[in-house]
Amino acid sequence: MKDIITFDDFVKVDLRVGTIIAVDDFPEARRPAYQLTIDFGDLGVRKSSAQITTLYKKGDLLERQIIAVVNFPKKQIAKYMSECLILGAVHGNDVVLLNLDNKVINGTPVN
Repeated sequence: MKDIITFDDFVKVDLRVGTIIAVDDFPEARRPAYQLTIDFGDLGVRKSSAQITTLYKKGDLLERQIIAVVNFPKKQIAKYMSECLILGAVHGNDVVLLNLDNKVINGTPVN
């Protein structure tokens, strides 16, 4: 387990629902990854990279809703600027994306 945090620490993290609208290969990544374009509604469109190529095909990701942290600073990954962090559960060497039971409006906060 990681260090105990306070509720005030937790509420600083801005978790939002978005829909993947584009998926591209990311050949410059050290480990196989995709470049994802995600629609967060009123927050706009953001980009992220994700090492999820072993469990997900590009076509399976289109129009899929995901949960992401949207208030991290941008991060340069190879020649790509990542603007959010998609959440998933690490299972062995794979990342399993968190799943929503029902579709919600893009940009919906996760509490």
